Amino acid sequence: MESTTAYAWPRGAEAADSAALERWLADHGWEVDPMVFMAGGLGPAVQVRPVGSAPDGESGLLILPGETVEFAGTRMRIAHHAGVPAGACA
Repeated sequence: MESTTAYAWPRGAEAADSAALERWLADHGWEVDPMVFMAGGLGPAVQVRPVGSAPDGESGLLILPGETVEFAGTRMRIAHHAGVPAGACA
């Protein structure tokens, strides 16, 4: 069975949070897509992709402020929290 790990991307993320995310992603063979930057009222959103993939967004994942991302095998996905229906806003 594959091990699953998670990273919580905080609301109001700062430079130290970005550096920590980049280290975590690198440990799993992923990287922040430097071509995509989105800022919002709750903090930045980040687009991530497998290292070496084409920057077309097809194989990547957008992580919004306050979301937790899970890594399982070669896949990244947004974690669903127990008791919160998929698609519900917190």
